[in-house]
Amino acid sequence: MTPASESSPFRLELAATLRLAGPLALANLLQMAVFATDVMFVARLGQQALAASSLAVAIIAVLMMGLNGVTSACAPLIAAELGRRSNSVREVRRTTRMALWLAVGLGVAGVVLCQFSTEFMLATGQEPQLARQGGSFLALLSVAMVPMAVANVLRTFVSALGRPVFATAITAASILVNIVGDYALVFGHFGMPALGLTGAALASIITASSTVVAYVAAIAWDRNLRRFHIFGRWWRTEWQRMNQMLMLGLPISGTLIAEGGLFSGAAFVMGRVGEAQLAAHTIALQIGAFAFQVPFGIGQAATIRVGYHYGSGNREGVGHAGWAAILIGMMFMSVSAVALLVAPRLILSAYIDVSAPANAAMVGYALSYLFVCAIFQLSDGLQAVAAGVLRGIQDTRVPMMIALFGYWLAGFGTSVVLGLYTPAGGVGVWIGLAVGLTVAAALLVARWHRRERFYQPSVTLTVPHRDRLVADLNLS
Repeated sequence: MTPASESSPFRLELAATLRLAGPLALANLLQMAVFATDVMFVARLGQQALAASSLAVAIIAVLMMGLNGVTSACAPLIAAELGRRSNSVREVRRTTRMALWLAVGLGVAGVVLCQFSTEFMLATGQEPQLARQGGSFLALLSVAMVPMAVANVLRTFVSALGRPVFATAITAASILVNIVGDYALVFGHFGMPALGLTGAALASIITASSTVVAYVAAIAWDRNLRRFHIFGRWWRTEWQRMNQMLMLGLPISGTLIAEGGLFSGAAFVMGRVGEAQLAAHTIALQIGAFAFQVPFGIGQAATIRVGYHYGSGNREGVGHAGWAAILIGMMFMSVSAVALLVAPRLILSAYIDVSAPANAAMVGYALSYLFVCAIFQLSDGLQAVAAGVLRGIQDTRVPMMIALFGYWLAGFGTSVVLGLYTPAGGVGVWIGLAVGLTVAAALLVARWHRRERFYQPSVTLTVPHRDRLVADLNLS
């Protein structure tokens, strides 16, 4: 990799990936800030409310990962279409339209499933009071799934078309909307009733809906985005494009569900370990998820950059884009690992009062979980970016199998055994997370390294790679 990093094309691709990944990673971090405000407000309702909400969020997180996985297939498809022909207006519009169809349809299905969440929580052995409180919260919160799914498609569209800064700005604005909503509805300010968990759910619905409105306004305002007319003739079916999206998107969905299910499943295992451990797990996981958003954004950028080169037939560009993204991801996660090792108590204090005697047990558990979290930062970032670069070359089926094996057989299996059948308890659950992420990361990178054996670019280049790469950067 050293010779490649010294070559001009690689440096150019590194710069292009950074320009695209920066706004996407920042938008992801801001999105986590939206979720964090919910946790901060709910945490002040008490340990039981926090534990109940964590069970609900664990379920909706997996459902949203699966839903967004299917619709996120529009990213490599749009990128490849632009790589083949920069003015692919009709093809991009059809892909985006079918993604929006899937977002609405699958979102409604998710809302229906969440109405039975109390029964599911009881079946997994959760305390009845926690299950009823969490199920009631989720039944209302699930309404936000439809606008959240639509917003994710619109975000992918603007990012693939070279406007990732819109995603950053809109997500930043949504933080303010969510804070005001939580402040008004959870504790009862501005003349509103104090609704507790119900207020947090309503605030999330309002935030998700306003995000969709903001994306629609931004697309209508921007001349380059407006020319695609993605909302024109929205009723027209494109079954061939829908099938293509499902062929790519369902394995992506399976991969994300496997990963999200690992963490959500860990929450349910932790619920059987103890209420304080579950509350600590919720906060520690929120902190780890914040760090994860950067490599996740890098992986999203890599899907677009690799997909563009894949569509244009630039085999060398595919390699440069993929390795550049992996290098950037590893550099950031090294920094986040050091931060978690050096200042875990300071980071934890952003969520709870670490000096309060009532929180002593929860703080102790959370600090031990954050230590394990620091250890697996590199693996977490590597598997996220590697999965993103593989999606760029439209390789999704084998990565899904890798995810199922790594996250569930190796990871969740270890969490259950160490968490429930050894004195390790909650720390054992987190060791299982580390095992799952490390196994998946190793296998995904090996898959990327051997990509020449199983994929063929769409077309053959007729211009030098360097000249084409410089032209490619105009999309960033």
